[in-house]
Amino acid sequence: MIRLAVRVRREQAELVLAELLELAPSGVEEVSVGSGEIVEYAVYGAPGELPALPELTAAAGSALVEVRTDEIADDWSERWREFHRPLVLDGGRLVVRPPWEPAFDAAVELVIDPGQAFGTGAHPTTRLCLELMLSLPASGAFLDLGCGSGVLAIAASRLGFSPVTAVDFDPVAVAAASENAAVNGVVLEVRRHDLRVDPVVVAPTVTANLLRPLLLVWAKRLPEVSELELPERVIASGLLGGEADEIAGAFAGVGLVESARRESGDWAALVLHRGC
Repeated sequence: MIRLAVRVRREQAELVLAELLELAPSGVEEVSVGSGEIVEYAVYGAPGELPALPELTAAAGSALVEVRTDEIADDWSERWREFHRPLVLDGGRLVVRPPWEPAFDAAVELVIDPGQAFGTGAHPTTRLCLELMLSLPASGAFLDLGCGSGVLAIAASRLGFSPVTAVDFDPVAVAAASENAAVNGVVLEVRRHDLRVDPVVVAPTVTANLLRPLLLVWAKRLPEVSELELPERVIASGLLGGEADEIAGAFAGVGLVESARRESGDWAALVLHRGC
């Protein structure tokens, strides 16, 4: 088995990812490198099954930092499973586990297959979102903007938000979120959405676990909805700690003011409330 990895600059990671998924539609692994300024995307496969290096170079473009290949040991699939452990939050109030782990005695338990799409709860940005969701009143409509595997939207539904909408630009994520919703017995509206060009979507509560450039785009476009339609609260994640003040300022300009901040390692997440 071969692991083929592409390292790119974080500020261009979302655009590169969209191109890479055209070459590897079953999904890619995402890993932060060093201080978080570089993102590594990796695909696995037998020799001859992986995208060609010229294709990867073209997809990454000016964001490319490095391309490398490594041989993976025969037992890699078992070791990969050992890497994905259950996530237990708020003293067991919420648990996210892969399907091969035994069930927990938890108030809310989610089963998410980490092989389907991005967002199992383990990454600090997703975990920060879940922690902040647990601190909010769970009622009213909810939007998961950039849903990945759908873990935040599924958690929202199980916590009591309704109706719940999950959108993502990546069709693989849309399919995975729909499947994970069915596995967890929740009803979501899941659809493909490009926040850069499609009409702006909002809800009273929004999670936006996105990279800095996309958060800035969404903040800039929010005035396209009326003031009464603005979200009551937004959890903005996907941020490096040094980016949090800039994002908070961008949303303050449209009437969403920071009311809480939480950090984990190099990452940060904000809670923004309307008219605070």
